[in-house]
Amino acid sequence: MGKKIPWESSALGFGCMRFPSKKILGFIKKVDEAETIRILRHAIGNGVNYVDTAYGYHMGKSEVIVGKALQGGYRQKVHLVTKLPIWKVKAASDVEKYCREQLNKLQTDHLDIYLFHGLNKDRFKKVKELGLVTAMEKIKEKGLIKHFGFSFHDNFQVFKEIIDYHDWDAVQIQWNYLDQDTQATTKGLEYAAGKGVAVIIMEPLKGGHLANPKPEVKAIFDKAPVQRTAADWGLQFVWNRPEVSVVLSGMSTFDQVKQNIESASKSGVGKLTAMELDVLKQAGDALKKAILIPCTACEYCMPCPSGVAIPRNFALLNSYSGHKNLKKAKKEYAKLAASRDALNAAKDNGMATLCSKCKKCLEKCPQAIDIPGELEKVNAVLTGAKPIEEVYPKKE
Repeated sequence: MGKKIPWESSALGFGCMRFPSKKILGFIKKVDEAETIRILRHAIGNGVNYVDTAYGYHMGKSEVIVGKALQGGYRQKVHLVTKLPIWKVKAASDVEKYCREQLNKLQTDHLDIYLFHGLNKDRFKKVKELGLVTAMEKIKEKGLIKHFGFSFHDNFQVFKEIIDYHDWDAVQIQWNYLDQDTQATTKGLEYAAGKGVAVIIMEPLKGGHLANPKPEVKAIFDKAPVQRTAADWGLQFVWNRPEVSVVLSGMSTFDQVKQNIESASKSGVGKLTAMELDVLKQAGDALKKAILIPCTACEYCMPCPSGVAIPRNFALLNSYSGHKNLKKAKKEYAKLAASRDALNAAKDNGMATLCSKCKKCLEKCPQAIDIPGELEKVNAVLTGAKPIEEVYPKKE
């Protein structure tokens, strides 16, 4: 784990943002706690020793469920990581307050790594103005945390500024074969690792986009000299780099856990050939044209004050973009609530038209998506008011 953390992580880490869920009413989902505990313990029993959660995951329930799952001796088998909800911090004293609250939910006396959650230009400004790094050092001295760092969503210039600000232990970035030139970028990956910072990778499959490829991407993989699943292609790309300390996967099913553990067992630095890397470049180029809205369904934007099912709306548009079945897309879109009254039966299942343009979602989106603007486009396309080619001119 970099030069500053004296323990080794498993190649695969368990990201706790996409636990198994059950639909209980309309589009409302509730975490399937029993199944979550089962798959998390199975992963740990099969060598996964890095567990990553956060204050806000699953509307605050993730840490509680992780705490339950790690009882019975499982806590001693893992390196436990969570994140400070930087958006809630008003003073330096809040760092210890929230850390203790999270330790209580996680039923543990310390964190192996504590991260400032989702630093960007504005949140980094808050870190500096409130002296939050010093506050982190203080709770480290008290033994509440062993190491600290930050997760990141912005551009390379901001990333470099933050990396250079402090002698961080760890950093968590979004990086995959599609995002080599966005957010922290490959240059950022190399820069952080070069300074001895442990680099944790999130979204290696970009919210599932890389695991469930469009037909044109699947065709590229089908012709490849080596046959593997789309998910395995994506994961192997990330594990191929020496700068990567651990790769997080938000596993939602038992099968995903088994498949990812198998992929991890075949991973290694520098194992991909030039031909395999070329296959991934072709796939990345094709995906850039197919994915119109880069939503990873992280649900940071939820709940929407107007009840719009933001990730669902975007998923329908992206699915139509890849499969070109307008009849099916329109049918699925019509199932969403078209009025505020219809939201009484199932909250947050609203159509794009319910967006009030309050813009509260904009500061929460780690992908920097113009959510209100994209929702307008979704409605235009999925009601048939405008052809998709007009709303989203073809990328060259």
